[in-house]
Amino acid sequence: MKGSPFACVPPVMKKEFRQIRRDTRSLIFMIFIPAFMLLLFGFALNFDVKHIALAVVDQDGSRTSRELVEKFRTTEYFEVKAELNKAAEVDGLMARERIRAALVIPKTFSEDLLAGRSPSVQFILDGANAMSGTTAAGYAAAILQSYSQRITLEAMRRRGIGEPTVPLATEVRVWYNPELRSAKFLVPGLMAFILMVILTVSTAFSLVREKERGTMEQIMVSPVRSAGLILGKMIPYVLISLASAHFVLALGWVLFGVAIKGNYFLLLLTMLLFLVCGLAQGILISAMARTQQVAFLLSVLTTFLPTFILSGFIFPVRNMPAVIQAVTYLVPAKYFLVALRAIILKGAGLRAFWDQALLLAAFAVLTLGLAMARLRLGQEDGRSRGRRTR
Repeated sequence: MKGSPFACVPPVMKKEFRQIRRDTRSLIFMIFIPAFMLLLFGFALNFDVKHIALAVVDQDGSRTSRELVEKFRTTEYFEVKAELNKAAEVDGLMARERIRAALVIPKTFSEDLLAGRSPSVQFILDGANAMSGTTAAGYAAAILQSYSQRITLEAMRRRGIGEPTVPLATEVRVWYNPELRSAKFLVPGLMAFILMVILTVSTAFSLVREKERGTMEQIMVSPVRSAGLILGKMIPYVLISLASAHFVLALGWVLFGVAIKGNYFLLLLTMLLFLVCGLAQGILISAMARTQQVAFLLSVLTTFLPTFILSGFIFPVRNMPAVIQAVTYLVPAKYFLVALRAIILKGAGLRAFWDQALLLAAFAVLTLGLAMARLRLGQEDGRSRGRRTR
């Protein structure tokens, strides 16, 4: 169809593939940088709080107090780094970050237990890091509660009360991530974060490069339609981005054990929607910017921090203020991340995230429409300037 707005798509695609092949740095940026960032962030970002440096101040020195210390020593969450004589020594070690926590057992610990009194045990925590401090406090409370329950049962047996019955039996089962490994939570988020940044930055350079070389004016006065130009420039990047995304998925499976539990074709469809969002956003930026420096700055500002902070990748959106939650609806990675974790980790179907898929599709259509409108305005301006010069 000669008059079709999409007749120019194959020539533009061919030109863009040739340009990408010549620009080796852009190809490396799109293929290998996502894998490198996955390795970097995947091993560096870790929310698992284990091997917390612990100091012990056992002022009692009895067999009972040593049993309590052994409870902390035999768990993977705490590691005894120092055994102190005085509680006053804790402050210096904690200030120098030699320890993160301290267990202080009083002199009358075993005596109080034998007398039927309730001794107090002090557990001191470094609260500079609130997240790890809260987790460590939970671990310590669980260990102390378990020890206290055992001591209570033994005391009741000695008094001849008999075997007590527990009023409530709790069985905890963890679904989707039984090992509670933070890598399984982080890898899907890393994939959304990396793809969004790489896609938008690399695509933003495509039209700006034409402007800087002076070929954009020729395109503007040519019969090439804005829709055909955008599709012709997007399709090569979509194919390369799909290859990059599968490379990241393979690395996530090999290195972190994050396998796809759900439907692969549903994941592919959701991934295509997200890729279109990122590419359309990059083309919209490149249509507005005049230099590669401006395009790069706009791409980073609109993808890096919003995707990292406002998508739910690290911080839960539900815990944010209402105003910030409203802003998160402008971040496409938020919708993709919900779908990604549902498919990869939970093996869920479309029913679990159909609303997020619709919002993702709406964002893609809206961004593409804005990019086409901006290019159409540029074409009309270029043609009017061409008529005036004639």
